[in-house]
Amino acid sequence: MYVNRVHGFQAVAKAHSGAQARRVLERTPVDLLLLDLYLPDGHGLQLARSLRAAGHHADVIAVTSARDLAVVREGVSLGVVQYVLKPFTFSTLRDRLVRYAEFRTAAGEASGQDEVDRALASLRAPRPASLPKGLSAPTLDRVITTLRAAPEGLSAASAAESAGLSRITARRYLEHLVESGRAVRAPQYGQVGRPELHYRWVTI
Repeated sequence: MYVNRVHGFQAVAKAHSGAQARRVLERTPVDLLLLDLYLPDGHGLQLARSLRAAGHHADVIAVTSARDLAVVREGVSLGVVQYVLKPFTFSTLRDRLVRYAEFRTAAGEASGQDEVDRALASLRAPRPASLPKGLSAPTLDRVITTLRAAPEGLSAASAAESAGLSRITARRYLEHLVESGRAVRAPQYGQVGRPELHYRWVTI
């Protein structure tokens, strides 16, 4: 869903295991593979290594919760061009995809070292995702983590308590997630009084 919202990109296939990914790639050529490193039948880098050995040249963006820098270094040698750490927002993935597109469309001969450096920088140096004034990325990540951990949904008060924020602050971030399409809200009726709004993460 996120990929298809980025201009110039189309998700052409989805696989739930390394074996399924291999079968898909045998019949469907792709330019870019979004690869989870923890697959039910092996590590994602093992899949990347076997794909390279089989002659597949798709670039890889690792989508993972792994933060081991040794794994990051190994991934670079196997064609992993970007890492997106879970949990992530649409704006984070969009930034990585847009930068990848800029890198892929660079053509011609570089005039010198500066131009080569700029081409690589477009891929390696992520822009900070833009947020509305007064919102910060670290706090947003805390709210997202809290919301994703509660598939049944949370009220602003419950989210605030779990994330260690004030109720007003938590509600601002929850409303931002609703406005950006990453969460939904619905009234939950109790026994007395007005209904309370509950927020729920939209599963991709």
